[in-house]
Amino acid sequence: MSPSVNHSYICTKIIEHLLKREGIQPFVELTLDIDKGMTPDISVYRENSIRPDFLEDKTRCDIIPLLAIEILSPTQGIQELVDKAKILLAAGVSTVWIVDTYARTVIVVSNEKKETFHRELVDCEGIKVDFREVFIS
Repeated sequence: MSPSVNHSYICTKIIEHLLKREGIQPFVELTLDIDKGMTPDISVYRENSIRPDFLEDKTRCDIIPLLAIEILSPTQGIQELVDKAKILLAAGVSTVWIVDTYARTVIVVSNEKKETFHRELVDCEGIKVDFREVFIS
């Protein structure tokens, strides 16, 4: 499936916000060594958890991120991303954000709870993104 214009735009805006935060490092479209290879739209790690090796690259990352962010695409259903979140959580990801560009909401899923945010600041474990600014069109 090819990401849409809105999907790409929202991904870029979220990355812009994450890059302003100290102590974390976001990665786009990093395939994790989970299941048969899962590729969240954005994986967020503690800074310096992953270091590139330009002489020997890896096609899968075996380090589990703190946060995985999934952005709903026009060809996906929300249940598909909820199911993916369950697999990511079972593998050790602390939190998964599911971003619905149509409703302009973020569903924050962890093993303890599920919360929905509407165009507001989302703060999970010190990782913050102000979705009032992300959803500006």
